[in-house]
Amino acid sequence: MPLEMTAGRQPPSHGSHLPNQLLGSWEAGLLVFMVLLYIVGAVINPAFFGTTDAISAVLRDTARFGVMAVGMTFVIVNRDLDLSVGSTLGFVAVVFSILFAPTHFDLGAGTAAVICIALGVVVGLLNGVLVAVLRVPPFIATLTMLFIGRGVVLGLTGGKTIGYDIKARDFGFFSIGETNTLGFNNQILIFLAFALVGAILLAKTRIGYETYATGGNDQAAQYAGIDTRWVRIRAFVLSSVCAAVAGLMNVAQDKGVTSQYGQGAELIVIAAVIVGGASIAGGRGRVLGACLGAALVVLIDKVLREGLPTTRIVDVGGIKMEVAALAQLPPGAVPAFLGLLLLGAVLLEPLVVRGNALGRLKAWLFRQPRPHALDTGGIAIVGVKTMGGASEARGVGARGLRGLLHRRDAAAVILMIVLWIAGFWLRPDFWGSLDNSFNLLLAFTEIGLLSIGLTYVIANGDIDLSVGSVLALSGAVAAFTMKELGGDPATAVLLALLAGVACGVFNGWLTARLGMPAFVATLGMFYIARGLAAWLVSGRQLSGFPETYNLLGRSLASVLNAIGLSPDGGPFEPLARAVSVQTLFLGLVAIFAAIVLGATSFGQKVYATGGNERAASYAGINTKRVRWLSLVFSSLCAAAAGVIYVAYYRSYNPAAGQLRELDAIASVIIGGGSIFGGYGTIIGSLAGAAVITLIRALLSLQIFLADGSSFVMPQHWMNVFIGLILLAAVIGDIWFRQNNVLGEWRRRRHARLAGVTQ
Repeated sequence: MPLEMTAGRQPPSHGSHLPNQLLGSWEAGLLVFMVLLYIVGAVINPAFFGTTDAISAVLRDTARFGVMAVGMTFVIVNRDLDLSVGSTLGFVAVVFSILFAPTHFDLGAGTAAVICIALGVVVGLLNGVLVAVLRVPPFIATLTMLFIGRGVVLGLTGGKTIGYDIKARDFGFFSIGETNTLGFNNQILIFLAFALVGAILLAKTRIGYETYATGGNDQAAQYAGIDTRWVRIRAFVLSSVCAAVAGLMNVAQDKGVTSQYGQGAELIVIAAVIVGGASIAGGRGRVLGACLGAALVVLIDKVLREGLPTTRIVDVGGIKMEVAALAQLPPGAVPAFLGLLLLGAVLLEPLVVRGNALGRLKAWLFRQPRPHALDTGGIAIVGVKTMGGASEARGVGARGLRGLLHRRDAAAVILMIVLWIAGFWLRPDFWGSLDNSFNLLLAFTEIGLLSIGLTYVIANGDIDLSVGSVLALSGAVAAFTMKELGGDPATAVLLALLAGVACGVFNGWLTARLGMPAFVATLGMFYIARGLAAWLVSGRQLSGFPETYNLLGRSLASVLNAIGLSPDGGPFEPLARAVSVQTLFLGLVAIFAAIVLGATSFGQKVYATGGNERAASYAGINTKRVRWLSLVFSSLCAAAAGVIYVAYYRSYNPAAGQLRELDAIASVIIGGGSIFGGYGTIIGSLAGAAVITLIRALLSLQIFLADGSSFVMPQHWMNVFIGLILLAAVIGDIWFRQNNVLGEWRRRRHARLAGVTQ
């Protein structure tokens, strides 16, 4: 297919003038909008936005995100995504601090900075190899690196702050974060240098043309002789190096680091690049547009955070005094708004750009013929998805042990049994008790419910990154209803479930109806739901709920006692005290979901949609409805987990459900589900969830040594292990199940031996 079929996505022609290639009408529109927004900020808060300090602060904060946006532009133009940039920033900042701080390795700033840049290159190479060579979907590869990086940051810092103010005075490196004699921060100079170099690379060099060609049509680029794998690896390396530089800029300014460094930066950077005119579908974007997008996002953040100056009346000893104050948005409002901004920016592509909305508006105003929508390649360049067909075919007709091992969920069940035996061997006095076994089930319920819903979504070939945040939002709704509104438990549960369903409906509408990639739609909901949850409870922890509600998280014996059917003294008592209500609920949901997925026509439609959506559509299946219902069911399961979370802990914490999306995705993949769609079983996903739960339990188990001492694995590193397991499961699915590398190796070996004997 010629490159011309990606009209509207290719870079400008060689004959264009340089300014036109670097800056276009989209960027001019962003500049106008930013000026208007700044004027609004000056009207709302003249004490801040009416001074040069505001401009300096906006440009300083833009500098770090802008540098990251330069690298992200190359990745997104390539039709990839890098969700790990925030963790890379935090990782580099922590490593620099550990190397430089006098309380740690006490190295020089230059040496530490060079090592950190090298680490950025390594992280980029890892991302690139995972995506371009090992064929791991970019959002899974970089999402996993996000969680691994976050776990490493937490593990290295131990959750503490590392500071070095005094030593930093002796090193010129830290002048990067200072204000120069001209009155602006030196980080702005670094940002301008990166923006200019990146813009020229993308617009005027072979590197840029290869990037546009790869993102516009990877297959056609290969036919043209471009090494598209190297192009994609190069983009990830550039993105990670830019994130590393941003991390060094951060520590140069703060002269220290916390375990929260870089959290949420990936959302701001991705939103900046897309707001700047890049297409999430690849093949279009400009560096200067991304930099302006970063400035716009930072400016919006400043306008929202600074608040509205006001006065409060304070009664001091009977004397009423006016005190200056700021009316600010509650916690969570900013990330929720940024999530909406990301989704809105992505929707510009299908609704405005591809739909040629401006051209149609102009034609309507001037009564001209209606123009055609722009052709951007469309479905013609989307390959038919038949991943795993050969793997499944190899197991047809297999019986006995061989048939069992050919089941995709068999490995998870076997691993679950092995892990339980390992725990029993390490601590038979604790592990084998009935109470401990059911305590493990309590920890398992949350992940189990999330993985049940995600099984449908992943079997569809989609992904839901928002389940942990939906859990938090539903828990917040339940807690707020009872604590602040005085609602009864039944109303609280109903509203919490409705909140979860609303999130699923929105995800499904964006994905199935508007055609937005599921990982982008649910990434936006990831931040929106989390922000709304914090907004609803004002960032506070709530507790003191009715005991009838708390029974949802208690043992069966507690429920029986509450209704006057106490099992005390009977043979049923030990089991009733060990089994919990949430375990029974999980069992009922699992049975229902397994029957629907494995024994009904809807379940077969889910598999058909995930295996080959185009073929399923030709067969008369309403694939949009199937995908929509699956996303709604996933959010409903997450909402149920949120209700149980509040009842089990008898309180609500805004951090509820953090990182649970990784656990749930890992559970489904470990349980035999394919990230490419078409496969997945409830029993496999539950076995995968059990594996995750058992690993966490084993890592937190106190092990006694022969000399009488004991040790426990540091908990900060737990997410690193989970992330590595997820990567191993995805790579194993791609290469051992899908591509049958061992079978191919055996076939070639037998063919070679047969040739030798002949």
